[in-house]
Amino acid sequence: MLKFTELDQNYPEKRSIDDRRKDFAEIYENFIKNNAKDQSSRCSQCGVPYCTVHCPLHNHIPDWLKLAAEDRLEEAFQLSASTNNMPEICGRICPQDRLCEGNCVIEQSGHGSVTIGSVEKYLTDNAFEKGWINPISIQEDLERDESVGIIGAGPAGLAAAEELRKRGYQIDVYDRYDRSGGLLIYGIPNFKLEKEIVQRRIKYLEDSGIKFHLNINIGTDISFQDLRKKHEAVLIATGVYKAKELNINNDFSNSVPALEYLIASNRKGLGDKVESFDKGLLNAEGKNVIVIGGGDTAMDCVRTAVRQKASSVKCLYRRDRANMPGSAREVLNAEEEGVEFLWKALPKELKGKELVDEVECVKMKLSDPDEDGRQIPEIIEGSEFLLKADMVIAALGFSPEDLPKLFNEAELPVTKWGTVRVGFDTMMTNIEGVFAAGDIVRGASLVVWGIRDGREVANSIHNYIEMKKNNSLNVKKVS
Repeated sequence: MLKFTELDQNYPEKRSIDDRRKDFAEIYENFIKNNAKDQSSRCSQCGVPYCTVHCPLHNHIPDWLKLAAEDRLEEAFQLSASTNNMPEICGRICPQDRLCEGNCVIEQSGHGSVTIGSVEKYLTDNAFEKGWINPISIQEDLERDESVGIIGAGPAGLAAAEELRKRGYQIDVYDRYDRSGGLLIYGIPNFKLEKEIVQRRIKYLEDSGIKFHLNINIGTDISFQDLRKKHEAVLIATGVYKAKELNINNDFSNSVPALEYLIASNRKGLGDKVESFDKGLLNAEGKNVIVIGGGDTAMDCVRTAVRQKASSVKCLYRRDRANMPGSAREVLNAEEEGVEFLWKALPKELKGKELVDEVECVKMKLSDPDEDGRQIPEIIEGSEFLLKADMVIAALGFSPEDLPKLFNEAELPVTKWGTVRVGFDTMMTNIEGVFAAGDIVRGASLVVWGIRDGREVANSIHNYIEMKKNNSLNVKKVS
């Protein structure tokens, strides 16, 4: 350990830029064993591990890095998996530069952070390859009769399903899509997360006895009330899918929401027939593409457009690079692949007859920092300019759908933002036995936060069912 003064930071090699632009394969090569061991040995084993503190799951990072450095790979994997239900996915898509690696002590000392995410990915991929990951097996006498219904097969729902299954519960997961995984399947492009990785995780859950019911719309295919009657507890983990709209004229068919665009691309990659893509509406090939937004979804869109052989790809963001919410690593990858960023720029009007052919933009400036250090973007009058556009993609974030209406359940409590209101400690709504977790509670966030919420709500559901069971037993004894 403590070899950060001897060994340089080393990430897995990136595929060449030309190769990356030609397909949707993951851009990073896999770590080999020696590289994983060497990078793990750079950990300084801090007394206060800021990497752990800044990980939403509080993974025991220095501990499993030490095990990896000592070639105790199975133990390292087991420790990594003890706090994370999907380490191979987090290792690929977490913005480590904003979380664990960005807060690594040796990063602050100028030695370059330990490449935590790459090691995490290697450990789990290696564990699958070596057969160290086996389906959950519950002793017959520990199988429980109680069942839990989970609405949503995204990160929060899947994490909760696994944790509850480990306790012996019968788990039914309902999702309106035809594949499990939520945005892991349909939102995140292959070059960040190949779908075989998600499907491998889903198969593990299926082999563990978790039942998935796909193409099911709650409120139409099955009523919310019937779901409550069927299960001892219900978890709402639908995520947030409603796109935030541009505050300008937007009645053009070639101006599309980011998620609609990404879902079409991912479906094509999975071999589905996608009419809107085949007809060219959601295909960027040969087009001048403008993406509006500065988060990770915007980065997914610009990099997807490059791979679809767009003529040009530009990203408009109203703040500067330093204030961009997306991962700095993703911005760099996009720039390498030919994306042009227009910092401090805002769309003012979409111009065209039946289709957008130009975007009128205006330049911005940032105000002096307020007391919280936040700089407000302000329009520079008279700074308008035009950009040619054949396709405009709005990547402005996501809002919750109207779940009380969607589920035909008027009593379901929501906040003024449309997120489901739950008790802070219990994660239960004001409807007994109905819980909620993930983005549908906290708003659009990271996969790793969804996993954390899923793990926590699983504990709350277990405590609720146990309390309900014990109260019932006490009542019977009294009578």
